Amino acid sequence: MASTTEALQKRIGISFSDGALLDEALTHRSYINEHPDWPGRHNERLEFLGDAVLELAVTRHLFSEFPKEPEGRMTNLRAALVRTETLALVGAELELFAALRLSRGEANDTGRARDQILANAMEALIGAIFLDQGFEAADRFVQRFILVRLPEVIAQKKVKDAKSKFQEEAQGRMGVTPHYEVLKKWGPDHLRRFQVGAYLGDELAGEGEGQSKQEAQQAAAKDALSKRKWA
Repeated sequence: MASTTEALQKRIGISFSDGALLDEALTHRSYINEHPDWPGRHNERLEFLGDAVLELAVTRHLFSEFPKEPEGRMTNLRAALVRTETLALVGAELELFAALRLSRGEANDTGRARDQILANAMEALIGAIFLDQGFEAADRFVQRFILVRLPEVIAQKKVKDAKSKFQEEAQGRMGVTPHYEVLKKWGPDHLRRFQVGAYLGDELAGEGEGQSKQEAQQAAAKDALSKRKWA
């Protein structure tokens, strides 16, 4: 694993001062479930931190580079850049999956499950960079590997995800901003699933399920768009 992490550091152009932070960023909860003697922690706390750092870095760039764009347009651009599909694509190009500590089952995942693991690990890696070297280093990483995809996102019109579309439609048609609530969650920690409701005021407009709250929210927004024929 040491050679794998060293190779990853070379690919991203960052040498960690605290190797334990990188180890934590690369450790999935499922690995600890199979290896209870593992001395480190899983990456979910770093994922939580990295999500916020990523959003701030992207927001700051968009605010600076698009001084005439309205808030709604910048929100849509940001959503397209930080969505699971984008982060998973970057993670795959960085060969991040090969560096992760996973359970045997998770290591064999494909498709959407694999994308979610990669996206979460990308956020954890950003959180680790932030703690190890500060915001500017994390910002440079985001610019080099994620914001570089902005022209592609714009050209391919990958701007509006279901949540952004639903919010835009709800605000334009009804003057209401949707909100989301977890209706149900089940399964062990490494196979957790969520059922989320998309609400317009007190009205349940749509429901969706997913392996993360974010994925379930997207599914709920898509369901709401379909039911109201706003898609």
